[in-house]
Amino acid sequence: MTPSRDVARLVEIMAALRTPVTGCPWDLEQSFATIAPFTLEEAYEVADAIQRGDLEDLREELGDLLLQVVFHARMAEEQGAFALPDVVEAITAKLVRRHPHVFGDARDLPAEEVKALWAEIKAEEKAERAVRRGEPARAPSLLDGVTRALPGLTRAVKLQEKAATVGFDWDDVALVVGKVREEADEVAEAVASGDRDAVEDEIGDLFCAIANLARHMGVDPETAVRRSNAKFERRFRAIEAGLRARGKTPADSDLDEMDAIWNEAKAAERAAKAAAE
Repeated sequence: MTPSRDVARLVEIMAALRTPVTGCPWDLEQSFATIAPFTLEEAYEVADAIQRGDLEDLREELGDLLLQVVFHARMAEEQGAFALPDVVEAITAKLVRRHPHVFGDARDLPAEEVKALWAEIKAEEKAERAVRRGEPARAPSLLDGVTRALPGLTRAVKLQEKAATVGFDWDDVALVVGKVREEADEVAEAVASGDRDAVEDEIGDLFCAIANLARHMGVDPETAVRRSNAKFERRFRAIEAGLRARGKTPADSDLDEMDAIWNEAKAAERAAKAAAE
């Protein structure tokens, strides 16, 4: 097999990897369930490359994500369910169907009407899927279509965005900040009570309040968390480096010593940021 810019070659390679006897033992052992975590991981790595502004990495990570699509499609093809061309047909049909203002007879609509039309089409699609799956009928909801598979913070934002379209929303960001403080106080009360279920419930409410604040400020909460994770990792590595220079490890140190190095790293970052501005 030689590399190629043609997606068809990627499909051929995947088929070769999944061919019994001559294929790759690891690839042959996989199923939809075992590959799903890798699919999510690759999607996050795409987001990380975008956040870092690394287009070379983005090219690489998009390829890894594309491989996940091809992998799932190949396994489905082996079961006689569908193949990659069916996946392509489904998404192209959906794009055309959801953009009548581009491909149909609903041109020149204002932005708000385009959004309303998109939501209407999605609701119709969801109802059709429910009938096809034999799901019990239930009253339609504005929140239909917000998939449960999304990361929690992302789903919280999408649910809140839906509710906001009918006016169920704070009209002042100061009130949202107040709600975050209120939920933080309720977490403290739950912790004091020793009720683990209450703690979990109140922490969930706090996360939702923070997600709502992020939405009001135009911040993606998942991106903000990844940014903070990177900051934590960077500063903890500084602790390890600082202790290593003293011939020590974190296990040989105590909290006060590690915290002092953390604060030094934090101050150095702020100084570097100020110098760059």
